[in-house]
Amino acid sequence: MTPGGGPCRSLRFMPHRAPHWGTFQAMSVADITVQFDDSRARRNAFILAIGQALYGSATVIMFTTAGLIGVEIAPSKAWATLPISAFVIGTALSTIPAAMLMKRIGRRPGFMLGALGGTIGALVGVYAIYTRSFPLFILATVLQGVYQAFAQHSRFAAADMASPAFRPKVISWVMTGGVAAGLLGTSLVMFTTDLLAPVTFAGCYAAMVVICALAIGVMGFVDIPHKEQSVAAGAVRPLSEILQQPRLLVAMIAATLSYGMMNLVMTAAPIAMIDCGFTTANAAWVIQWHVLAMFVPSFFTGQIIARVGAEKVCATGLIMLGCAAIAGLLGITFGNFAVNLILLGLGWNFGFIGGTTLLTDCYRPAERAKVQGLNDFAVFGTVAVASLTSGKLLYWFGWGSVNIAIFPIVAVALSLILWVTLRRRAIA
Repeated sequence: MTPGGGPCRSLRFMPHRAPHWGTFQAMSVADITVQFDDSRARRNAFILAIGQALYGSATVIMFTTAGLIGVEIAPSKAWATLPISAFVIGTALSTIPAAMLMKRIGRRPGFMLGALGGTIGALVGVYAIYTRSFPLFILATVLQGVYQAFAQHSRFAAADMASPAFRPKVISWVMTGGVAAGLLGTSLVMFTTDLLAPVTFAGCYAAMVVICALAIGVMGFVDIPHKEQSVAAGAVRPLSEILQQPRLLVAMIAATLSYGMMNLVMTAAPIAMIDCGFTTANAAWVIQWHVLAMFVPSFFTGQIIARVGAEKVCATGLIMLGCAAIAGLLGITFGNFAVNLILLGLGWNFGFIGGTTLLTDCYRPAERAKVQGLNDFAVFGTVAVASLTSGKLLYWFGWGSVNIAIFPIVAVALSLILWVTLRRRAIA
């Protein structure tokens, strides 16, 4: 199958310095010529993984501290999670513009521009914490959301030049950057919370400034030609036609709902832990384990997908999210919070990487920008709703209600995945 979903007319293999992976050209029925260079894709995956580690560290700092800062400076505790919601809204509103801008100026300048936005956002965050300005802190998290909108394209950028068989691996490799993020981000929270005392958490955002500035330099080494090595003949398919593919529906359902449910619980968890008498350091440790659970499986998720199929991996991830909710409902001990967030991270990894891998099989090279942009808009639009809902559920009904909300969503998602999978098999 070609990236456009049609059978190949011909497949011409060409020699390459790395014979294990190879470089080849494939011609589809739509006369789309695509050049894959797995050697370059592997190098880009390494650089993008470093970029993910830096971007992820900044995001971990924000997710660990933003709700706690909101408790201190928001006009009402019910609005404590609004900064995280603003972060996700900033991402959702920027996903399609980021995709279109990268199509125009290229991946490398786009990633560097996104990191610059994150740097400015971190600087605004430091000032907002010092002046106790909740509106300015909201602006800071919105700018971090813009950074995420660009950084989230790393997984697609890694797949741009990879052959279909190699894509699950490079996507997973990029996501392994989150392992370093989980260690670095949470460690920075613990070491910099009181760095600029007596102003709590200002040091965390000063550290974020440095991280985002480093990311600008790292992204300068990304090697993806602006002139894509693909030429599409004929018109690009209408979006309505692209969305009729059952595999595309599975991809978007898995990625969107896995990310949304993960965010729903993770946003509320640090605040719930503080309310239950735990310290900021306790919350940071649990978030660290959560982030490691999100990204450590990426070392082998690609191989699992290649062996059993992305649909099964997505369904497994959703089931893990349901198990996470059960752990959260069984008690409010440190162990309950830890198991809850670890299972939550594992479920996100399987659902999100499985969905991303499926998505890359459902569009032609010329359709990348609009399909990737639409997918991420759906993902982060859902995450925005989840983060807004999270604070309200926690404030009005308590920690248990946040976990209970996962069950109907898991049931709906699994039903939809089963339906489209059976429908695809019946048509085939």
